[in-house]
Amino acid sequence: MNTDKPPLAFFEFLDVPLTMRTRVVLAGLVVVLILSFLFPLWRISMVAPQYPDGLYLDIYSYKLEAGNEGRDLKEINILNHYIGMRPITRDELQDLDWLPFGIGVLIILCLRVAVLGNIRSLVDYSMLTGYVLTFAFIRFIYMLYDFGHSLDPKAPLNVEPFTPAILGAKKVANFTTYSSPLMGGVLLTVFVTTVWVLLIRQLWMGRRRAQAWFAGRRAPA
Repeated sequence: MNTDKPPLAFFEFLDVPLTMRTRVVLAGLVVVLILSFLFPLWRISMVAPQYPDGLYLDIYSYKLEAGNEGRDLKEINILNHYIGMRPITRDELQDLDWLPFGIGVLIILCLRVAVLGNIRSLVDYSMLTGYVLTFAFIRFIYMLYDFGHSLDPKAPLNVEPFTPAILGAKKVANFTTYSSPLMGGVLLTVFVTTVWVLLIRQLWMGRRRAQAWFAGRRAPA
């Protein structure tokens, strides 16, 4: 008599419920996403001989906040005017209109996967998180590129089109600009990394558990 268990089709494996540990971690990630609203995602700063203390601009998921009680943004825009760069305003950063909505959707779907989910839903959710946050970062890079390559040719100072620092430091004229993630960006990185680690763990280690789960379902009463 052949006692070998029938092989599981892959779609059956995806229907296995998530482990309780995975559900708890996903619920914790909701807190991580909520906290990302409270902290700035990214900081862009610049230092020059005439500004030894530097100027900086923090980008939140829904607003801009400049240093020196907001006065740094005015100084930055005055400097940008001399090289023909358009002013940095909340209206110019249109991605801040959809990003809070996107993070809100991720919060709701994360709770749904934690409460009702199986491996299939975790696969879908992982793809969605990767898409949303990758798209947001690509849009951020494009925004920097567009600001540095849409210079007014009639500006007082003639500067070659450039892309401001995306990560790290870059020298433009006598200014050194810096760009780096802050706590909000770190929290989003922790979030998406953890989601993908959970998915890989479920796919890598879950097949034996799936065999046992389906065997229990198919066992005669």
